[in-house]
Amino acid sequence: MKYIKYIFTFFILLLANKFIAQEVKVNAVLDSSKIRIGEQVKVDLYLNYNANQKDLKIEWPKIGDTITGKVEVVSVSPIDTTIPDKNNPNIIQHHQQIFISAYDSGYFAIPGFKFTLNNDTNNVLYTETLMLEVHTVPTDTSMKKIKDIKTVFNEPFNWKWYINYLYWGIGLLLLILAIILITRYFTKRNLQKIAEPAKPKIPAHINALAALEKIKQEQIWKEGHTKEYYSSISDTIRLYIEERYNVFALESTTDEIMTAFRTQVIDPESKNKLQQLLQLSDLVKFAKMEPIESENIFTLQNAFDFVNGTKREEVVTLPNTEMNPNTPVV
Repeated sequence: MKYIKYIFTFFILLLANKFIAQEVKVNAVLDSSKIRIGEQVKVDLYLNYNANQKDLKIEWPKIGDTITGKVEVVSVSPIDTTIPDKNNPNIIQHHQQIFISAYDSGYFAIPGFKFTLNNDTNNVLYTETLMLEVHTVPTDTSMKKIKDIKTVFNEPFNWKWYINYLYWGIGLLLLILAIILITRYFTKRNLQKIAEPAKPKIPAHINALAALEKIKQEQIWKEGHTKEYYSSISDTIRLYIEERYNVFALESTTDEIMTAFRTQVIDPESKNKLQQLLQLSDLVKFAKMEPIESENIFTLQNAFDFVNGTKREEVVTLPNTEMNPNTPVV
């Protein structure tokens, strides 16, 4: 009884698979059975089944680069789903297109495409085998006579071929001409310019004496601006030293200035007056010392005496004058 039960079950499954196979139909259609070498042809794969069949799994054929040794696959489209018969909506159709080509002449058999149902290798469906006929490109048999090589064709001259070069040449000539004219204009203009004579440099002692004279006339120390008074005297003398002796006096301390004067040729009296006025100016500016009136006058006089005692006679030639160039300007 046990074996009879197994045999009965086997036949039931076999009948069920046959029923499912009958409900699933596959088909392959070749777009054209005759092509020339290199042309493409389309293969349409169709699969129809009843939507009432539940848990139906269908494995489509796997398409590689070639179908046979001489038939190559160009492209494969995605699978689309449609209802071919609107009166029978239960029938579902899957469709896929395969474009193939052949590069050799002859007759080629395209084997049936394999569809597997429910992952059962014993339950498969095949499409019918297709035949493809590939022909070579026919040659033109009318041109049998070999003809001689034609002579070189002489094309007539056309000036329009060089019109672009003509435009470029004219533009280049105009550019060169413009450069020449501009160069000549500025050269002539520069030659016509009258060179202005350099202004004579005013001797250092003249500037210093003029500044000291202005300080003497203003007498700002009488208005309580003692610090500004001494700063003006000190800055005037320091600027004079820079111009006269090339010593960086404006940014130097009194001790640094006096040290630099050890190498300068200067009489002791002038050196003492310089030291006295610089030291007194430092005490007023930095120590807030309040000098008396005589010291204010004495400091300014020391500045005058130092400049007059160390000034250097310089020859200044004034242009467009009848002044003797050897006349010294004091």
